[in-house]
Amino acid sequence: MAKKKDETYFSTFAALVQYSCDAAILLNRIINNFNPEEVEAKMDEMHEIEHAGDKGRHAMMERLAREFITPIEREDIVALADAIDNVTDTIEDVLLRIYMFNFRAMREDAVKMAALIVECCEALKEAVVEFANFRKSQSLHKLIVEINRLEEEGDDLFVKATRNLFVNEKDPVQIMAWRETLDYMEKCCDACEEVSEVIESVMMKNS
Repeated sequence: MAKKKDETYFSTFAALVQYSCDAAILLNRIINNFNPEEVEAKMDEMHEIEHAGDKGRHAMMERLAREFITPIEREDIVALADAIDNVTDTIEDVLLRIYMFNFRAMREDAVKMAALIVECCEALKEAVVEFANFRKSQSLHKLIVEINRLEEEGDDLFVKATRNLFVNEKDPVQIMAWRETLDYMEKCCDACEEVSEVIESVMMKNS
């Protein structure tokens, strides 16, 4: 029975991060095929993904409240579920800003950052799937290092994109709007790294 419960928790973590991947793929598709007239409808599609992730997290919390024995410490289960949820929320926040600021054209820097967000989420999915075997895994540490590398790449892209914005954009409203949007795109990579830090903490506690 304990093994079955363990598998349920770890499979839920994997399901939650899949919502993050789905959100990243949708954002990337919107940005690469940008049509300002479709953004509002796409927000509904994005919110459905985010809401499904919330439902999965709530179901996990209800199960956690009922069960006495858990595969890892209860606070770590909560921290990991919350960190994954934050990835999906932050991706949705990017699309909300694209809508709120009423962008009529897409910047190439945003295209690059959207692709990197997908990479970060896919790397995170690999790590979360492997997390089920964290006590014996030979590859989990390397996956965490890769997420850290992608986050650093996101920092670099953000710095270059922000400089490009201030050098080439003359409209102060566009500068303000894009500066905030790019910042939220970089936060998506940060959020992925935060999940990997929770995983690493669990590994250290149980080593």
